[in-house]
Amino acid sequence: MERARPYVLRSPLVPVEGALLKLECLQPTGSFKVRGFFAAALNLAPERLRRGLITVSAGNAAQACAYTAHRLGVSCRVVMYETAPALKIDGVRRWGATPVLMPRDDLLAWMANEAWTKEPETFLHPFADPDLIAGHGGIGLELLEDIRNLERLVVPVGGGGQISGIASAVKGIRPEIEVVGVQSDGYPMWNRAFEAGGPVTLKPETIADGTTAPFDPRMFELLKECVDRWLLVPEPRLRAAIPQIAANAKVVAEGAGALAYAALEQLEPGPTTVAVVSGGNIDPTLLASLLS
Repeated sequence: MERARPYVLRSPLVPVEGALLKLECLQPTGSFKVRGFFAAALNLAPERLRRGLITVSAGNAAQACAYTAHRLGVSCRVVMYETAPALKIDGVRRWGATPVLMPRDDLLAWMANEAWTKEPETFLHPFADPDLIAGHGGIGLELLEDIRNLERLVVPVGGGGQISGIASAVKGIRPEIEVVGVQSDGYPMWNRAFEAGGPVTLKPETIADGTTAPFDPRMFELLKECVDRWLLVPEPRLRAAIPQIAANAKVVAEGAGALAYAALEQLEPGPTTVAVVSGGNIDPTLLASLLS
């Protein structure tokens, strides 16, 4: 976490509707992911870093990996869904990295078969790498420093790296703080996995593309341990939340980024609460349609 500090923003807090928003959407690539990628890359042995970086991502981890490689002066390739938003594909190219586009099933097979072991670059897992998870813990430490009476954290969940990093950091110091995980009912992967007691496969039907990571057994046990409560946001509510957060907090959030804000109405009032706005990389056409 300390290694990454010079490269990331200490994101601000803004008040809205009885809570505070932690604006990770203002990070250099528009999402929290840069925290973890810098932490993981800077912890590599020099010879492994010189090989360049490769990751797999729906978009935000892709841009974070590309930006990290750019800042550290190494090459980068990113395996992405071919349906990833153009904004996120363009973001990878902007930082000099090469996107490798695949159909969803092929990409999931690439991950399941650990095909990255055959690639020349050093692979950084987009959400299950321990150093990457620790880097996301910087969000939690900043919140503890900024809000002495913090009682509840609301965090969107995809693969689980962000919430597990935040929860581990926060609960290591103040275990009484409640950590609430949020997903859309258009991709309730972790809710279904906990109900089933193991792996599930779902087809994403959500604008929260940043949360559509596949099941990973390493994260299953970690999330069971560190998340106190789970909430599902109906997809219509998520779509309504994006123009609301723009109007009420003057914040542009993507689908995944708006999840925690959208879930606030499901929570009982009272506790000092922070909702993490994890990203703001929304397709301009989608944003315009939601604002109209």
